[in-house]
Amino acid sequence: MSVDFSWSPRPGDWRDALRTAVPLYRWAPWFGAVLGALGVVVLFLGMTWAGVFGIALAVIIVALVPVGTAVNFHNHPLAAKPVTGSADAHSLRMSVGDAARSELAWAELPGWSETSRVFVLRTGTAAMFAVPHRAFAGAEDVERFRSLLVAHVGPAA
Repeated sequence: MSVDFSWSPRPGDWRDALRTAVPLYRWAPWFGAVLGALGVVVLFLGMTWAGVFGIALAVIIVALVPVGTAVNFHNHPLAAKPVTGSADAHSLRMSVGDAARSELAWAELPGWSETSRVFVLRTGTAAMFAVPHRAFAGAEDVERFRSLLVAHVGPAA
C-alpha cells in the first residue's frame, strides 16, 4: 500500500503543527484571553491604566502566534514552495522541488499527531513535518496515510 500527496504550504499548516508540538503556541491564546478578561475586570474597578495595559498585553499575546508564524513562514526560503511526497510500507519521502529532499524510514518517526487539518510528524530530532489533509487526492488517501502511520509508527499521540 502506498499513497502520494502534494501541496503548497500555508502559514496555517505551520501554526497547526506548532500548536500541537509546542506548549507555548498551544496555551498563548488562552493565557491572552484570561489576561484580557482580568484587564476588563480591573478596568471596571476603576484602575484605568492597569486595565488598558492588561488588555493591550492580551491583544499582543494573542496576536503573537499567528503573526509570528506568518512572518517566519514568509522569511523561510523554502516555506511556500510546493511539496510532493509519497509513503509506503518502507518509508516516507518528501521533496521541495529540487531544493530539498527527505526520506525517513518509519523507525525515524517516534510519534505523530493529527489536528482537524494537518498530520504532524515528529522526528527523533527537533524537526517536524506538517502534512495537511488537502495534500491528498481524497478522503481514502487520507485514511490510507493514517493507516500507514498507525501500522508503522503507532497510534497518534
